[in-house]
Formats: sequence, structure tokens, C-alpha cells
Amino acid sequence: MTTHIASREGETVRGAFVRATLAAVLLLAPLLSAPDAAAGQQPAPEIAAPLEAATVSTPGWTPPLSTRGRWIVDANGDRFKLRSGNWHGASGTWNGSGSADDDAHHHAGENSGRIPLGLDRAPMAEIIAGFREIGINSIRLPFSNEMIHDGRPVTDAAVAANPALRGRTPLQVYDVVVRELTDAGLAVILNNHTNTTRWCCGIDGNERWNASRSTGTWEDDWLFMVRRYRDNQRVVGADLYNEVRRSVWDDPNWGLGDNHDWFAASQHVADRILTEADPDLLIIVEGINWTGIPIDGFAHERPTLEPVRRLSHTLVDSGKLVYSAHFYDYTGPNHTGATGTGETSDPRYRDLSPAELVQVLDRQAFYVTAEQNQHFTAPVWISEFGIGGRDETGEKQRAWFERFVDQLIRTDADFAYWPLVGWHQNRKGNGWALLHWDAQGHRMGLYDGDDWRAAAWTRLIRAGSRSGRVDPVPEWSLLSPDHGDFVASRRMRALPDWDRGARKAVCPDGQRLLGLSHTGNRGLCSDVSAGSLWDAGAGHEVVVDERHVAPGRDWASGYTKLQCADGQFLTGYSVRGSAVSAALCAAAPAGKLGTGGRTVWFDRGDSRGSAPKGGDFAYGHYKGQCADDEYAAGIAYTGRVGSGRTPDALYCRQLG
Repeated sequence: MTTHIASREGETVRGAFVRATLAAVLLLAPLLSAPDAAAGQQPAPEIAAPLEAATVSTPGWTPPLSTRGRWIVDANGDRFKLRSGNWHGASGTWNGSGSADDDAHHHAGENSGRIPLGLDRAPMAEIIAGFREIGINSIRLPFSNEMIHDGRPVTDAAVAANPALRGRTPLQVYDVVVRELTDAGLAVILNNHTNTTRWCCGIDGNERWNASRSTGTWEDDWLFMVRRYRDNQRVVGADLYNEVRRSVWDDPNWGLGDNHDWFAASQHVADRILTEADPDLLIIVEGINWTGIPIDGFAHERPTLEPVRRLSHTLVDSGKLVYSAHFYDYTGPNHTGATGTGETSDPRYRDLSPAELVQVLDRQAFYVTAEQNQHFTAPVWISEFGIGGRDETGEKQRAWFERFVDQLIRTDADFAYWPLVGWHQNRKGNGWALLHWDAQGHRMGLYDGDDWRAAAWTRLIRAGSRSGRVDPVPEWSLLSPDHGDFVASRRMRALPDWDRGARKAVCPDGQRLLGLSHTGNRGLCSDVSAGSLWDAGAGHEVVVDERHVAPGRDWASGYTKLQCADGQFLTGYSVRGSAVSAALCAAAPAGKLGTGGRTVWFDRGDSRGSAPKGGDFAYGHYKGQCADDEYAAGIAYTGRVGSGRTPDALYCRQLG
């Protein structure tokens, strides 16, 4: 879960004194940003009579999972809604100071023993049965990179209720948990929650995927984990990293191409997972959790998924991308969640009116599913949300939870509650979990009659949702060779470098190039109207001159034209700096492509038709786009002074 950090980038910090002050703020904020108590707030009205357990049968589903537009579907094309929960502990509960053997130095006094929480108190089968009882069909299972390499056996006390696990390492216990969850019919999403095995999330060495280890080591750890569970088809997803956020001095970013670029890092490891380890997994990418300095007067925000609108992922395999976001009442779009040091005057989510909350949530995350036929359209999994239970009496907190559940129902969103498992003693404890066990193994459940969240949870689990078959939809994909190769084609990845030294961009197999930007190097691909065009038995051609421009058919007089031959279509391009370098043409089966064409100029403004699909694939740049029933067959540019040899026109031809 999120002990959300107070952090920030923004304007230049002036002077050593300011630097030291901000460092202190950042270091203290995690200690002060846990869910704040409802001190001083009026207790809410008494809850309604106890509800019956929300037992929800999970229909049979066939792995692997993939996506169709905004929906997750199983192998039969039927919608599979992630009704998930987080079973935390393997990523660590130690707060980072004091003895890790002392429960008091673990978050909320709950010492997981480096493994999923509760195995000291209840048999694993009982815990998993509890998940099914409350309507869960899938588990987000956090782990740390340190856990993977931790060769120390777990203590006997940590597995007291599961003695068969004695003497095993944390990873070996994790193996058994994965097996037992999937044997029970539950889907499992592997979640790289932290670098180190300690509680998240502050200035703790876990701010980025590479905060405590190199990006290469992080990628290798992911390949190791994916290969480890590759033969278990109910392990359905890889949740790449949790709550990417600012460290003391540096922000993460989305697309700058440096060592803090979360967009590039997640894109690269995702393609490695799909090509080197397991092509069947869903790839889950969370937005950026925090940037900036949490002091009034300094820029700071929680970007979440807002950057996706301008720069979205195009994986080597279409239909595998899921975006993710987290929301809690005590945080806000510009609020870290801290109380005291690190707290700003910005509103928390619970301070927003119902209308404001919907507007903010839609802007930060839910637009990704709401807007169809865009390059960013994908499922969104709210992989963390939660609130205190029996002891939470704050009116704003309770109202927020009800409203957030309403939002999940209204949008038919996939979700994962944080957390599922907790401790209690005499019905007192952290209280956030839906299921608690005491030291004697007695369970305190959501439906014991005294948990105010039960009614909202029942509404959520039982809410009407889309089900059954989801028909395939056109894919729209963004190419962004901003800082390096962006080759989303398995076919071209397997072949030698076709323009050495240039940055290359190639549409995913089955798609064709439909749009280009005048500057900025961006491209738009789709399979709309035609499906896959590339003849499986034919090759490709790299075009660097006007060899295929027929006499009398100069479609951009005075400009250099890189044109595909008749029977070929554009599937990619390369650039050197900002200049066009080459066009990549692929052959289509006979009769698939027409020959009549038109010139689409976009050197002085957008030229994309009256209702273009795909979205703004190059924000702030002029763009040209062929119609849905056309294909791009050529790129024109000029080398005259001041032009930069950037694309000026597309040659768009009718499909056959």
C-alpha cells in the first residue's frame, strides 16, 4: 500500500539551505503520511444491519488473458473482469529502522516475515477460501527484487500455521502461494512492488525501478520471475513496478529518454518479457505516482496516467497492455498524503465534491478506457484503493469510499483492494484489511456485521458488468522513436538492422502506417478497415530514393519522395536526428491494395480529415493522416534551407 510520499521536482532549488530543508521534508514525510486518524471528526451514523456474505461465483475462464480495446478478455474472447485484492507481505513490512525481528518496527505492527502476510496465523487454504468468499477472482501478489535473491530461510514463527513451509526461502514460499492460488482457480498478477524488502512508499530506496539496483538487473529479475511461472497459465500478468515517484533530488519522467524515464523503462522491459520469456502475459504499467517538492509555492503533482494521452505504449504484441492507477482518500491530485511535514494546502481526494471527484478521476485515469479508438485506449486496473474499517469514523473518509465505489461501478472498472489480509487482536488492529486473523487463528471478516464497508463492497462485487464475448476492435498504435529504436514488429526484430545508425520505428505486425508528424518523429499505426496486410510469404523493401515514382505521377513536385512500389504499403520509417532517413515498405497479397492516390500535406497545419481516429499522436506538432480506407504509400520531404528534411506529406492510396 501507499504511505504516499511528499516529494517534488519543479523549479530550481535555490541555495544549500533550501536543499537541506527540502531533503529533511522528503525524508520525514514518509513517516508522517500513513492514513491519518479521524481525530476530531464526528462519527458517522450507525451502520445498517449485517449483510450476508457477497458470495459471487466466478465462471470458468480460459487463460491466457489479452485485451480488446478497453476490455480484458480470456482465450475465448469473453470479458474477464479483474475483481482483485492485494495479498501483501512478500515485498516487505519492515519500516526501515530498528530490528526487523521486532513487530513494532513493521508497518502497523504487522510483521509478514518476508512472505505473504498471515501465514503465521491461518492455514493457506483458509486464507484463500476467504478470498473466494468475498468475491475475489484474482490476486495482485507483491514481491521485492531482494526477495528473489534472499537465501535465508523464513523463521518457523512466520509459517507457524503452515508448518510444511518451514525451512524454505521467501521465494520458495512465494512459489507455493502462487501454486495454491492458481489451483483454487484464481488468477495471479505478479507485482514488483519494491527493490528492497521493506515497507513502501517514501524516500526508502524503492522510489524507482532502478533506485537500489541497475535497470539491467531489474530487467533480468523480471525475466527470471516470468520464466519461473511460465508453465502456470493462471499467472496472467506482470505488474512492472509500484508507485514510481521522486527521490530526494530527482523526479521520474515520461518520455525524456534518460535514466529516470519510466515510459522508456517500462516499454523496454515489457517487450523483453513478451519476446524472451512469455508472450501470453498481460503487461501492467502504472502511471507516475509523484513528482515535485511538496511545499506550497513549488510545483508538485500526482501525474498518474495523464501523460498517457500524449505518449502511450506500443508493445511488440498488441492486446497485452493494461494501465494501472492507485487512489486513496487521504492523497490528492496535488497532495502527497502527508500530515504535518510534507503536507501542502492542496485538497485531498476526500475534500472534493462528488462532481469534482469524478472530473479529477476521469482526467487522471479513467479517460483511458472511456475514449475509444485512440492510440492510448486500454483497460485501466485500479490496482490499489482502500480505507480503514471498523475504527474509521470520519465522515469525509467514508463518503469518499462510497463515491469511489460508485466510480468503479459507473465505469465498470477492473480493481484490486488494498489489502486483503491483516492482523487483529480482540477485534482491534490496523483495520484496513478485509480479512483479519488474530494470534490464535481466529478470523475477523468483512461480513461479521460490524464493518461499515460491507455494504459498499457488496455493491461493488455484485454490480452489473459487461460479460460474455467482446468482439475484436481496431488497434491504434503510436510510434515514438524519440530517443532510440521503436520497433514494435516481431518480424522486423528478427531480421538484420535495416538502417544502421538511424532510429527506426515499425508498426506492430498486422498494422500499417497511417499517420506521421511534421516534426517530432511520431507515427500512427492501425489495422482499421483492412486487418493484417503483410503477405506472410513476401519480404520488405527499404526505400531511400525515388525509384518507385512513376513518370508523370509526381505526387509532391519539388520534394524528395520515398515511395513504396505498387503492391506495397508503408509499415515503418527511420530518422536521423529529425530528418527522414528511409521508408520501410511491405508487400501485400495481390488485390489488397489499390493504386489511385492523393497527397496529404501537413507542413503548415494538421491534415487528418474531419473525424480522425487514433487521437493526437504528436501533441503540439502538425500531423498528416490517411483515411481509414486508405494506406500510406510514400513520404515526401524537402532538403531546402530551414526545412530539416522532416516529413511534409504522405501519399495515401485506396485499399483494394
